[in-house]
Amino acid sequence: MALRVIFMGTPEFSVPTLRAIAEAGHEIAAVYTQPPRAAGRRGLELTPSPVQHEAERLGIEVRTPTSLKGEAEQAAFAALDADIAVVVAYGLLLPKAVLGAPRLGCVNGHASLLPRWRGAAPIQRAIMAGDTETGMMVMRMEEGLDTGPVGLLEKCAIDPDMTAGDLHDRLMSIGAALMVEALARLEESTLTFTAQAVDGVTYARKIDKSETRLDWTRPAVQVHNSVRGLSPFPGAWSEIEIGGRMERLKLLRSTLSGGLSLSEDLGESGGILDDRLTVACGKGAIRLVEVQRAGGKPAAASEFLRGAKIEKGLKFS
Repeated sequence: MALRVIFMGTPEFSVPTLRAIAEAGHEIAAVYTQPPRAAGRRGLELTPSPVQHEAERLGIEVRTPTSLKGEAEQAAFAALDADIAVVVAYGLLLPKAVLGAPRLGCVNGHASLLPRWRGAAPIQRAIMAGDTETGMMVMRMEEGLDTGPVGLLEKCAIDPDMTAGDLHDRLMSIGAALMVEALARLEESTLTFTAQAVDGVTYARKIDKSETRLDWTRPAVQVHNSVRGLSPFPGAWSEIEIGGRMERLKLLRSTLSGGLSLSEDLGESGGILDDRLTVACGKGAIRLVEVQRAGGKPAAASEFLRGAKIEKGLKFS
C-alpha cells in the first residue's frame, strides 16, 4: 500500500528524491519548497526552485510559505492528512506542530554520517576537513538540529581529488534510492531507528565569503582541500598578475603535486613553481587542474595557459 507523502525540499540536490518517490508509486499530497528568488543578470526575475520545477512537471501541488510558524500554515499542513513528510534540504525549520502532524512523523535525508557534520553544509565541510568517507542517512526528525535517530545509512568514499560538486552528485543519487527503501520499510513496519552516538558531534556551518580566498601559507593538503571543498560554488579564489594587471582567478580543481615533498618549504607561498601551474604552499605544493577567469567559463589549466602568460616566479596573493 502506497504512502501519502508531503515532500519538502528546494535545491537540485532534492530533485532526484522527489522524482524517485513519485516513480515508486507513492501519493505525493503536496510539495513544499522555498519561494521563487530573484535571479538573472539584474536580479529582477523571480526564479522558482529546482524542486518547484520538478513538482510542476509531475503535476503536484506546490506550496511556498516563507515560514511554518503561523497557526494557519500549520493547520493547512495538517489538513493534508499525510502518512509522512520527507525532507531533503528544504531550508526552513519545522516547528513541533509540523513535525508531529503526519501519522509517521517526518524523515530527513541528510548528507553526512551523523553525528558528524550536522547542519547546513555537510558536503563542503567534510571535504574541507579532509574526510575520506561520508554518506547519506535517513533520520527521524526532532526539534534539534539533525539530532534525530537514524533509520538507514549508506557510506560513500571521498576520493582524494573529489570536489564538493562531484560528491554532491554522487550523494543525491544515493539519497534518492535510500529514501525509497526507507519508505518501503515504513510501509512494511520493518524500519527501526537507532539513536545517534553521543560522541563525535561536529557542526557544518554555512560557508562564509571570508573562507573563499585561499591562504597559500597553509600546508598543501589543506589548500587542496579548500579548493575542492569550495568547488564549484562559491569557489576558492586568488589573485595573480595576467597581462600586466591583477586578476581574480577562481580555482576549481587541483591535485597534490607529485614528486614534491608535502612537508618541505618549496619557496614563497603562492609562488608559481613551473609552467604547469604548480603553486608553492606553506609546506608542499599543489597543481591547479581547472580554473575560471572572471566572466569566463571553467577551463582546464592547459587551456587557460594558452591564453594567459603565467611564468615561473609570479605569485598568487
